[in-house]
Amino acid sequence: MSITVKVKLFAAFQDAYHVPELRLEFPDQTSVSAILDYCIQEHPELEKWRTLTQFGINLEFASPETLLNHGDEVVLIPPVSGGSF
Repeated sequence: MSITVKVKLFAAFQDAYHVPELRLEFPDQTSVSAILDYCIQEHPELEKWRTLTQFGINLEFASPETLLNHGDEVVLIPPVSGGSF
């Protein structure tokens, strides 16, 4: 059995893919960290963000071990900078 998830991309991830989101299919019982693994496999230049990226599922922060469900919206959250006060 498989699940389909929507992955919202920001910063370095969006720069690598040149699109704001992806729809991906994974086996049932896949953890959110597998999405990061998939992205790094497709775009090795993203490896430098592996330990710095956080995850969100359906507008809530999630740990890398959190299992995905069909229809989840996943956000890869790389470090951001900029702006001033």
